[in-house]
Amino acid sequence: MRLFRTVVAAFGGLLLSASLTTGSAVASDGQFVWAGPKGKPYSVQNPPDHKCLDMGQEARAPHNFTKKPLVVYSGKKCKGTATQLEPGRKAGSNLSFGSVIFNP
Repeated sequence: MRLFRTVVAAFGGLLLSASLTTGSAVASDGQFVWAGPKGKPYSVQNPPDHKCLDMGQEARAPHNFTKKPLVVYSGKKCKGTATQLEPGRKAGSNLSFGSVIFNP
């Protein structure tokens, strides 16, 4: 009987985790690319919508290859000077930023 309960509990947990991953997760399809320290390219594939992401290091020259608009901010926590990039657009290499939000 204990084995049956364990199996049922594990199966229920599996179903719950599957429903959470296939729920209403929203992402900006495509790729966001930027230049980091020493010009090294970095990217995020299918970034989440409506969530402010802080850059952990130097970030500049953002390229929006997603299907939705984004806004880069000069400071962390999506504060400071804002620059919007429409889908398929890129900013100049001199634009540095501290955070970004997708599909604001």
